[in-house]
Amino acid sequence: MMDTSFTQNRELSWLKFNERVLDEADDKNVKLLERLKFFSIFDSNLEEFFMVRVGSLTDLSQLKKKAVDNKSGMSPNQQLEVIMEKCGPLFEKKDRVFNELVEDFKKEGFFIKKVSDLDLKERSYLNYYFDSKIEPLLSFQVVDTVRPFPRLPNLSLSVIFKLKKENKKNPKKNKFILGLIFVPEKISRYIKISDRAIVLLEDVIKEFGEKVFDQYECEAKYVMTLTRNTDIKYNDEDFEVEKDFRSYMSKMLKKRKRLQPVKLEVDGSLDDELKEVLVEKLSLREENIFVTKSPQRAGFVFDLIDELPTDMKDKFLDEKFEPQKSFMIDDHKKMIEQIEEKDLLLSYPYESMDPLIDLLNEASVDESVVSIKITLYRIAKDSKVAQALIKAAENGKEVFVLMELRARFDEDNNIVWSSRLEDAGCKIVYGFDNYKCHSKVLLITRVKDEKISYISQVATGNYNEKTAKLYTDFSLMTANEEIGVDAKELFDNIMIGNLEGDYNHLLVSPKSMQDGLNKLLDEQIERQKTHKDGYIRLKMNSISDRKIIDKLSLASSAGVKIDMMVRGITCILPQVKDKTENINIYQVVGRFLEHHRVYQFGRGSESKLYISSADFMTRNIRNRMEVALPIYDKDIKLRIMKFLDIMFADDVKIRKLNSDGSYSKVENKTNSNSQEILIDNAIKRAKAKEEEKRSHAISKNIKTDLETKRPKKKKEDGEVSFLEKILLLFRRK
Repeated sequence: MMDTSFTQNRELSWLKFNERVLDEADDKNVKLLERLKFFSIFDSNLEEFFMVRVGSLTDLSQLKKKAVDNKSGMSPNQQLEVIMEKCGPLFEKKDRVFNELVEDFKKEGFFIKKVSDLDLKERSYLNYYFDSKIEPLLSFQVVDTVRPFPRLPNLSLSVIFKLKKENKKNPKKNKFILGLIFVPEKISRYIKISDRAIVLLEDVIKEFGEKVFDQYECEAKYVMTLTRNTDIKYNDEDFEVEKDFRSYMSKMLKKRKRLQPVKLEVDGSLDDELKEVLVEKLSLREENIFVTKSPQRAGFVFDLIDELPTDMKDKFLDEKFEPQKSFMIDDHKKMIEQIEEKDLLLSYPYESMDPLIDLLNEASVDESVVSIKITLYRIAKDSKVAQALIKAAENGKEVFVLMELRARFDEDNNIVWSSRLEDAGCKIVYGFDNYKCHSKVLLITRVKDEKISYISQVATGNYNEKTAKLYTDFSLMTANEEIGVDAKELFDNIMIGNLEGDYNHLLVSPKSMQDGLNKLLDEQIERQKTHKDGYIRLKMNSISDRKIIDKLSLASSAGVKIDMMVRGITCILPQVKDKTENINIYQVVGRFLEHHRVYQFGRGSESKLYISSADFMTRNIRNRMEVALPIYDKDIKLRIMKFLDIMFADDVKIRKLNSDGSYSKVENKTNSNSQEILIDNAIKRAKAKEEEKRSHAISKNIKTDLETKRPKKKKEDGEVSFLEKILLLFRRK
């Protein structure tokens, strides 16, 4: 029987994480526009949670054999029931936070208004604006016997009207009908009524839209958003009936748009009559309908912020930060030469991703480079990485790309790029049957003077220039021959579909990752028995795998001290007597999305340190190809451990997980905001590097000037030069 005394359900844990995001929107110490961003992030996070996790649980609940969650003992139906109970108060909190934001904006002279708040002049202007600019672009209909209820797309925003038309001939037939107006996606979600006042588009349509149903009497109206299940189930046996996997994926993405609804948001309480109709038409359970009076689909916030007056942005946004040049990189030397001299580490977003792009561009034209091999999971829409790979293929390099088409919500982009890469001459594969490839590995193979050498790169995050400015990640580049041999073996195994490969240094799931982690954990348990100083420090996004949780509990029970920083899902509970009392778990939610995966076993210089693409989730450890890279360079190892020290010393943005699953603030002793410290460190290092270059250039110029300006000794009359003396001697002979 499973022990749930020190574990919690992953979905409920995730909801607590997202509430933590909402808390940032509620924090008066956070700048006003940054709070608005956190409000938007909370909203989009929750949408994705329903699309994926609630969608998946809904599918599981319909199976004959019901799977039971091994952390909470709950069935899919029980999990869904608790999720809906927890989400009600979350929507109420969302509304309260937004109302406070509106009030705080008002104090600063900026107004987010409802139509009902407008004066006569403003209302008259909006009425005219609706008639001339909005109504001509609207799609709308009534729902009756000849106009059936339409299939609403996922995340569709619309305004629904409860309409009535008097039937004088037969009053008994005076039943209400529905009117629908679909909020256009091509129009801005907000309308400016001055430089410092806006009204939301859906509020305007709700107010004036009933004019398009002028034959009817409007009894009630609501703004609503429908969310559908998007958790596609890939059946690898179906691949054979398609032209190729890319065609199959295109077909599956079209299917996603038609999947079952899992949530309906409305901006007011529905009467029983209307609720009954919507439940029937949408095949939705009543408990999946939520009332929220704050904006739905709040992603428009980022566009709004971009258009705000400069003085507001200067005052209420964090000071703009651009990733700095890495202090480890010499701009005047080729990347390949630098990596051959010493391992290099990039720390995103504090440092720029440019050196990696430079490496790829350099490799694309380097005569010694024979091949470039890479695994791609999520890349930017205008990917410089992909462009460099295309350039390499066009220059005759062998370019091999594993393009994972099943990267959720990035499938379309990956399909497009896989086609472009293939057209350029790259060899494309799509991974493994039933296993996603989530690793981030690059291998450049060179042949010089008949000697084969490798440049390897492993990262904790994707090859995506956009997210490299928003997510915190490590990227290590090395010319270590043994790591290169392992990377070559990895790509060889990818080509033959072998997931059971053996590696000397890399930990690779689904096989060697679990075995390697067990060995590393056992070493610390043994260390505790013999030296009483067993220690484990972990940083990741999520932990939910039951086997690893039990192993960590075993280590804790043996006395091993364990510090963990887990941004999101945390299914293990700390400080539970006889189970996890030696485990402390923390969380940082800040300006950047914490995304590193770092594993440290032991203390100090003798510790074993890895960076990885894998969280401690079942899907990562056993159902995906993931890679963890050992850090051997002493300077880089020290740098990463100092980075972890800074993260765990945070007492501003950090929260501590309690044994009951709640989070609490830690005592603020030093006012240490880890992300701000890391920003400051990156700027200082970049400036110091620039000063060093400037000083070197000045010294070099002074030396050149001195040599140029040094007075030459004049030759006296009759003086013979040394060369002339030699020539005279030869002539005499």
